[in-house]
Amino acid sequence: MNDSPDQPDEDILRPVGFEDVVSGQFDQEAEGLVSPLITKRVLPPQAESPKLHKVLAQAGLGSRLEMEQLILEGRISVNNEPAHIGQRIQFGDQIKVNGRPLRIRIDPPPPRVIAYHKPAGEIVTHDDPKNRPTVFRKLPRLQHGKWQSVGRLDLNTEGLLLFTSSGELANRLMHPRFGLEREYAVRVLGALSNEEKQKLIDGVMLDDGMAQFGTIENGGGEGANCWYRVTISEGRNREVRRMMEAVGHAVSRLIRIRYGAMVLPHGLRRSTFMELDEADIRALTHAANKAQTATVQEDTPPVAGRPQDRRSQNPRNRAFGAKKPGQNKSGQRGEKPAGNQPDPMKTSQGYIGADSFSRQRKEQGPGGRSGGPRRNGGRSR
Repeated sequence: MNDSPDQPDEDILRPVGFEDVVSGQFDQEAEGLVSPLITKRVLPPQAESPKLHKVLAQAGLGSRLEMEQLILEGRISVNNEPAHIGQRIQFGDQIKVNGRPLRIRIDPPPPRVIAYHKPAGEIVTHDDPKNRPTVFRKLPRLQHGKWQSVGRLDLNTEGLLLFTSSGELANRLMHPRFGLEREYAVRVLGALSNEEKQKLIDGVMLDDGMAQFGTIENGGGEGANCWYRVTISEGRNREVRRMMEAVGHAVSRLIRIRYGAMVLPHGLRRSTFMELDEADIRALTHAANKAQTATVQEDTPPVAGRPQDRRSQNPRNRAFGAKKPGQNKSGQRGEKPAGNQPDPMKTSQGYIGADSFSRQRKEQGPGGRSGGPRRNGGRSR
């Protein structure tokens, strides 16, 4: 992507692919040698919360004018503090009338989701005793609540990292029970033999249990450095690195390019983020719900009299798809899993996040450089 207005939108909006990483195009865009997506430090506001007197009137306590009078008389409190005229309330607030709690239903705010391009050298924690750069320092402030990371990337791993204001959505996206795929570009020292690849597909024993890749694909490389594209359905600490080390290969670089159906978009420079639009959040939630539904179906008791694979009775093996030795999730050697993993090429623009990316570029004008939005932070080294 560059500043030329003649560049087609299709190229700007396509997701980062494994081939981009191996060819070096990914690094050119991530370093900002081409026009980056410029993001705002402050998120656009959501719809305003309802006013207190309106909610009380809808609860059947009287007219809005009567509720305002009760507020003026000091007979209504919110979170044990005297209410005031014009006060807005939100999900979780405790309202009392004449000292008695009032039960009312206020819908929680819709979840917010941002995609962040994490660079190497940042850690995923709110508080680091060593005062190292953290990803949360680069994120916009939330008016209510706090950002929750969808899984983690270790200090030296880069790539796509999702954050959401919804704990429920975060759990659905990262719980190993639901098995959402993570796709990585991994560079190791020395080429993997066919036996080592098969061992990684069948499973290797780590300190915290068995771990296995869904797929492994060759990606080429230079000299002793070899690239591979791998998929995995868990997010244990340093899992990809530890698996490669278990077969005798050190990882020199690790980049996450996909999480479930969300793909790292082109032009999202390192240390920058973009917020997903409502349509993209719906698509992401749908993908998570689909994975959850598939898991529930797998856990349904078998029909009486039908034999059941003992491996599928193990919760860890269910998360992996309960495949036979020497096979991946689709039951075939060396092929991508067919399973219930949602297709990342779902939306009108081609992938989840493309609609949001397209809107933000249009807001910024030609070349992505409007006078309003400012770039979000700089690189951490």
